Amino acid sequence: MVTTEDTDSVWTLSPRLCVLKQEEGGSYGFHLRVERGLQGHIIRNVVSGGVAGRSGLQDGDKLLEVNNCYVDDVSHPEVARKITLSGQQLCLLVLDGEQYEQALSRGHDLRSLSIAHKAEGCKPPRLCHITRDPASGLGITFTPVEGEKGRFSVNLFPRGAAEQAGVCKGDQLVWMNGATVSDLTHSALSRMMKKCGEHITILVIDSESQKNYMRQRMPILPSMAVPHNLPNRARKLHLVSGADGYGFLLRLEKKPTGRTFHVLRQIQSGSAAERAGMQDGELLLEVNGEPVETLTHGEIVDRVRLSRHQVSLTTITFKGMDFYTQLGLSPLLFCEDGVVREKESSVSAAAAEQPAQKEVDGSCKPRHCTLQKGPSGFGFHLGCFPQGPGTFVAFGGSGQSAGLFEGDVVMEVNGQNVEEKYLEDVIKLVEEGGHLLFLLVREVMGDNKFKQTETHVSDTEQEEDNYEISYL
Repeated sequence: MVTTEDTDSVWTLSPRLCVLKQEEGGSYGFHLRVERGLQGHIIRNVVSGGVAGRSGLQDGDKLLEVNNCYVDDVSHPEVARKITLSGQQLCLLVLDGEQYEQALSRGHDLRSLSIAHKAEGCKPPRLCHITRDPASGLGITFTPVEGEKGRFSVNLFPRGAAEQAGVCKGDQLVWMNGATVSDLTHSALSRMMKKCGEHITILVIDSESQKNYMRQRMPILPSMAVPHNLPNRARKLHLVSGADGYGFLLRLEKKPTGRTFHVLRQIQSGSAAERAGMQDGELLLEVNGEPVETLTHGEIVDRVRLSRHQVSLTTITFKGMDFYTQLGLSPLLFCEDGVVREKESSVSAAAAEQPAQKEVDGSCKPRHCTLQKGPSGFGFHLGCFPQGPGTFVAFGGSGQSAGLFEGDVVMEVNGQNVEEKYLEDVIKLVEEGGHLLFLLVREVMGDNKFKQTETHVSDTEQEEDNYEISYL
């Protein structure tokens, strides 16, 4: 509570902390809006008897903080994103709409009001990932706090793995590997420790800050935490389009888990994607800050193309996605900026369009060729070598416009090496690729394999699979 006095009146600003706990499969029961002619993020349509209503949230409230983060000067999409990523629990600091307008009219600093609501010296929790040391183990044990069920103090080995991962002496344990410890006995916690293997991820906080959270009846959440030593974090990549686009393939793929993901493939050498640090096989999470989980392949492609010459992509490795899924956290909570590679392409766009120069020994460097299926297929035929694996272009046809020539040896089809595969296997890969085809080929002169060849036509008009790919 902050009291302000002037010559006319004495008035009080009273921010309210509302703690919302989402029910399984339900919603928080309110809308967040920005309205014309009004400042701030406005709470609207609070469902009577719903999660938001029971927390004390009221229609017309103005939002100051989301999970201890000041948001009054943050864009509306970013505030909505913070709420969405919070998970099952959410802490909102709000101010009555009338008080908010009064504070603005009198020049009151709302950020200072937000800070004053917190206890002095209150620090955020830390989310620490600990990797077992071969000699000293995890370097941490836990002691029950006497007389307080579900509270555990941290004990550290000097310079051990836990200390190096950001855990401090005197910290209190809040959460371990996705499970809150407030309902655990010491023996149950010990069993969890024994099952953790080579790694453990814990949420900790210093004892004084924990007392402040408890006084305010505020839960300590991973979404409030500062990350320490977290592996496989999502990365924001900033791409600036070149003459040939961004230089990567977006493909919808089904993983062994049965889930489908939008996967980044075939990053071209020297492309905008490579310079931004994109890696083959990464999963796409966001386009320009918008999550893609509920978007179709076509909708994602449209958003990238509508960005014209610049786009921001949030990506993560499949290993990273699995890691955060097991913890029950959104990988978008702890994004970091991708590392921009210093390596620049030494080949200009004009030079890239010129035919490849033949080397002295009669063979050419590998070439990437991108083809789009037309009414009569991809415009080339494949031939095979007798009594052995390997395929080559038997007739270039309209495929020559993509840089494909008769006699080229096929090295890769859609990123998969086929030099030791037989013709029928290569044709199957071509068919599975859909309307776009990416080949890595080389021209080899005087190769003895060409002395006797059999030519087969690849029928690229067969039924396609359910996967979608787009070159961007």
